[in-house]
Amino acid sequence: MAFAERISDLSPDQWNRLEGTGNPFLRHEFLSGLESTGCVTAETGWQPHHWVEWDDDGVLKAALPCYLKTHSFGEYVFDWAWAEAWAQYGLDYYPKLLSAIPFTPCEGPRLLVAPGENPSGPGSRAAQAMLDEVLAQSASGWHLLFPDETARQSLHREEWMTRLSCQFHWHNEGFGSFEDFLGSLKSRKRKQIRKERSAVTEQSIHFQKLRGNEITEQALDAFFLFYQATYLKRGQRPYLNRAFFEHLVNAMPEQLFLVMAVHEGRFCAASLFLHDQHRLYGRYWGCLEEYDQLHFEACYYQGIDFCIERGLHRFDAGAQGEHKLKRGFRPHLFESFHWIQDPRLRPAVADFCRREARAVRAYAQQARQELPFREGL
Repeated sequence: MAFAERISDLSPDQWNRLEGTGNPFLRHEFLSGLESTGCVTAETGWQPHHWVEWDDDGVLKAALPCYLKTHSFGEYVFDWAWAEAWAQYGLDYYPKLLSAIPFTPCEGPRLLVAPGENPSGPGSRAAQAMLDEVLAQSASGWHLLFPDETARQSLHREEWMTRLSCQFHWHNEGFGSFEDFLGSLKSRKRKQIRKERSAVTEQSIHFQKLRGNEITEQALDAFFLFYQATYLKRGQRPYLNRAFFEHLVNAMPEQLFLVMAVHEGRFCAASLFLHDQHRLYGRYWGCLEEYDQLHFEACYYQGIDFCIERGLHRFDAGAQGEHKLKRGFRPHLFESFHWIQDPRLRPAVADFCRREARAVRAYAQQARQELPFREGL
């Protein structure tokens, strides 16, 4: 067992043969791209610190992506209030250890194991190594964000505190077409979505739908301009640079889907998705000018079309967005896990997590009452 400070030090072939790397965000190409393009480094507050384990022949048999963080940006499970509480006690909240995919609030594998390997053994060793590393690094704790069920079970520790969050996911119920999906909705909601899609068409906007190997330099330039604008409009700097997106196009084109909106012969907006064999992930969107209903079309309806065409089971369109509800995205609860090193602060954090979970469950229950589906669906 060891900790790797650069994923480039690990064999791409050995990493990608581990179970869980079908998920686009767990592929060596994705994680190494974040590092090699300078998006994820010690200087940006994301020091790679991946737990790895080899077999007796020196072949990688288990891994857990991890980062030594000096801030809480780009995580989407917000703990700024915890950092403030530490400061009030005269303590340092940073560094902290984080097992997550940078800038990616998508549930998925975290513990990667060799095919056929029972994850409980590597999970137990990884968890203990992480707790030991918290002490070795003088970190405030270890945080496991957006884990799938295998990671939740294999990395479980009694001392963990659980936080509950809610997103909205679209489920493909075997629909044969977008109209088939609309048939599952109440009449008023069907009419509303048809009206939204028509509004885009009436503005003379059409779409170029590009797979990874079809993405041109011109399209990538326009997409990145729009992506930057999303952050700059809010007075923020984007987390990712153009070099990273160019890397994705070159390194894993088969898992990319880019929707480019065209108005009067020029690109006016873009939405970039990643996918595996079962799920579509809506990740990056942007535009320079506002067009009526274009965001819903480019980010949601084009994604639903893609899922139906490809037979994908689920569409994760990203964090937040109650407006997804009326468009057929169901509430989805997920857990994150947190181990706090200082016993003096554990009771307060545990109480916060319990109160937050009650509120999140109530919110999700209320959201389910507002779903647009016909009765019985």
